[in-house]
Amino acid sequence: MTPETVQDYPRPPALEAVPHRLQVWLGGERIVDTDRALRVLETHHAPTYYIPRDAIAAKLTPARGSSFCEWKGAARYWTLEAGGTVAPRCAWDYPSPTARFADLRDHLAIYAHAMDEARVGGEVVTPQPGNFYGGWVTSNLRGRIKGAPGTEGW
Repeated sequence: MTPETVQDYPRPPALEAVPHRLQVWLGGERIVDTDRALRVLETHHAPTYYIPRDAIAAKLTPARGSSFCEWKGAARYWTLEAGGTVAPRCAWDYPSPTARFADLRDHLAIYAHAMDEARVGGEVVTPQPGNFYGGWVTSNLRGRIKGAPGTEGW
């Protein structure tokens, strides 16, 4: 993967197709294997990957809560289950995204920390620091990624 600096990502965020295969495992089962994902790039964030809903081979159950993104709109949350493992409130989507992010409709983002493993282009990812942001950190990323205590507000 080409080196990228998170400070160079735009604000407002950009949406682009992912040029790599994404794979995700839960409960010992591969629940995602797709080359049709999208990613959102925002200043100081690890990329957030959005997977087509039809590419997720796990049971999806609505979860409590919601959140609002000034760029993408109102999000709802999901619990995923596979291989006898339940990952509560581990994914989210935008059922009615803003016009700029309309392509996110029918795509879900998944918190890597809640999965057995997630990969981008064969590389195992590290979850973005903290408990709120859902970016996936890969070795090509440079710069300071927000999410750890004390970095949420900048």
